[in-house]
Amino acid sequence: GINAEYMGMIVEEAKRSVHDALCVVRNLVKDNRIVYGGGAAEIAASIAVHAAADKIATVQQYAVRAFADALEAVPIALAENSGLPAIEYLTNVKAAQLKEQNPHLGIDCLDAGTNDMKTQGVYETLIGKVQQLRLATQMTKMILKIDDVITDDVTA
Repeated sequence: GINAEYMGMIVEEAKRSVHDALCVVRNLVKDNRIVYGGGAAEIAASIAVHAAADKIATVQQYAVRAFADALEAVPIALAENSGLPAIEYLTNVKAAQLKEQNPHLGIDCLDAGTNDMKTQGVYETLIGKVQQLRLATQMTKMILKIDDVITDDVTA
């Protein structure tokens, strides 16, 4: 049979899954706006941030470009975890988003035959995505402050 320790792990994982589902419902009640998943939102944001960097004439453009590149970590991780050639796949999806002007295109983790997350029904709550980006930005700023790369007057 199944030992008690293993059963306990299954119960704890089930509790976490129910908690995560309740958080999604709570977020949708607070704000029912969504973004498309599969890294589509991050790819679209990266494209927009790169475009904004092109308009900056100072050395700060490099920090903005680094932020745009960092946004691509999520779709790269999704592609890698799906067994896809991550860099090549991301490059192709990013090019398709630009060519088709379609921000719904992301990583086809489910091998559904389409990169259109709207068609696949893959989405996330906007509030959850904003929280993720805020936390990642705050952590980055904290690390850079510790390393004395930036000062306290930097705003997010």
